[in-house]
Amino acid sequence: MGTGTWHRQLRWMYRGGRPNRLARAMNALSAAQFAAGLGPRHWVTLEVPGRRTGRTVAVPLVVADHEGGRYLVSMLGERVNWVANVRAAGGRAVLRRGRREQVRLVEVPVAQRPPILRRHLALAPGARPHVPVRADAPLADFARVAADLPVFRITAAE
Repeated sequence: MGTGTWHRQLRWMYRGGRPNRLARAMNALSAAQFAAGLGPRHWVTLEVPGRRTGRTVAVPLVVADHEGGRYLVSMLGERVNWVANVRAAGGRAVLRRGRREQVRLVEVPVAQRPPILRRHLALAPGARPHVPVRADAPLADFARVAADLPVFRITAAE
């Protein structure tokens, strides 16, 4: 399957910024895989309580490393459940990759996001169809979309 076809498939799976049934099934499989520690070291599963149900929600994500920090990026922007759940939980969450790591996620100011977003796209090819910037674009292009893509710094749990 060519890159263009793959990107169209990914956009279809997340039409309207929400995963369809196939994407939800693939995310559940990926969350289990990442939590078990399978795959590259930057693949993790984020566990956060649902803001309405309180049940743990598991989401597969890519950790972007930048200047000694670790970050999570919402490739689909503001309107995703995990972002709302993290905010409702005051940033308290668990990262799983073979073991459980209690963390606090702190939102990164928009002005500091561009280099983190570029690093994220370098590590997460699956995010590329959802971010309207090429992975090798100048930081100014990332600055143009930074306000639309939440970024959270991973810190130690308090």
